[in-house]
Amino acid sequence: MKFHLTSSSKTGGLLRYGLAILIAVAALFLRQLMAPVLGDANPFHTAWPAVIFAAWFCGMFPAIVTAVIDVIGIWYFILPPVHSFKFVNPQAEISGMLGFLFFSGCIIALSETNRRSLARSQLAEERLQRAHDELDQRVQERTAALTKASETLNLANENFRALSAQLLRLQDDERRRIARELHDSIGQLLAALGMNVARVHQESHRLSSEAARAVSENLVMVNEISREIRTLSHLLHPPMLDEIGLPSALRWYVDGFSERSKVEVKLELPEGLGRLSKEMELTIFRLIQECLTNIHRHSGSKSAAVRLRQEDHHVTIEVQDQGTGIPADKLADVTASNRAGVGFRGMRERLRQLDGTLEIRSDATGTTVIASLPRAVDADAVISSSIN
Repeated sequence: MKFHLTSSSKTGGLLRYGLAILIAVAALFLRQLMAPVLGDANPFHTAWPAVIFAAWFCGMFPAIVTAVIDVIGIWYFILPPVHSFKFVNPQAEISGMLGFLFFSGCIIALSETNRRSLARSQLAEERLQRAHDELDQRVQERTAALTKASETLNLANENFRALSAQLLRLQDDERRRIARELHDSIGQLLAALGMNVARVHQESHRLSSEAARAVSENLVMVNEISREIRTLSHLLHPPMLDEIGLPSALRWYVDGFSERSKVEVKLELPEGLGRLSKEMELTIFRLIQECLTNIHRHSGSKSAAVRLRQEDHHVTIEVQDQGTGIPADKLADVTASNRAGVGFRGMRERLRQLDGTLEIRSDATGTTVIASLPRAVDADAVISSSIN
């Protein structure tokens, strides 16, 4: 394992210099042990590894100390005369020491360059690791923030959908209440008023011609108002939808719509449809009502087809016309649930509450609206059947 004493503290510096001196002394001691074999030949034999080791592990200045100690020690302990600083062959010995110091300097310089390069690489790697850790932490924080925002958005969407469902239920309840009030209160008052006007009309021969004509006109208007109130009441909430079910309510509505709008509507209902849940029957009725109203207002079609099918525990509703179709830009808005009109948004929300789907196809030959709902039987009807 590579070991560097590169601490900048005072203790680290002392350790490096101490290790460098210890290495130099060990090299001299080892060279003295080899003296019986080598004599005074190759005096720097053990000094080279000491300098290399000190340069690599202790640093530049401690390695210089190692080189100097080894030169002085070899001069004093190894070169003859031993234990003296005199020269026997000054030229050769001085040249050898200077050569050792020169090449030691080269080794120390190369080692220091390499060591600093490694230090810079380690520093860069540490900085990169810190940057990576900081980035990772920021990503985690951002991910946590996005997750929290997503959860908040999902909760807001759920609350919005719950509110939309509640508003639709309140709307249906209010329509049912208004329809009942129109039928029970205003309808009864108009019926009584009609009977009174009819009685006056029976005595109209006693009135002047102008008064008799006014009474006759009033009787016609009262009867017309009664029919309009009854139709409006049924459109708000057809009583037969609750009493005898969806097929009869649809036949009544389609017949009345065709008569008023002059749009010929072909209604196809499956045999044995039976009772569905109240929510599903109301959703299907409102869906067809909205589609036929759009056909009358926007398509210009003189005919339409309404089909109900039962397939694989699903009820499919298809409303088709032969009108001008929906323009491409408008169709994109209608298809996008967040940009659709109030009518289509209401359709989607009603279907979503029952896990249903809505598809709109349109071109120059007409428009087709297809809705699919999972089949569900009316729970009240099932309980009633089981009791009977």
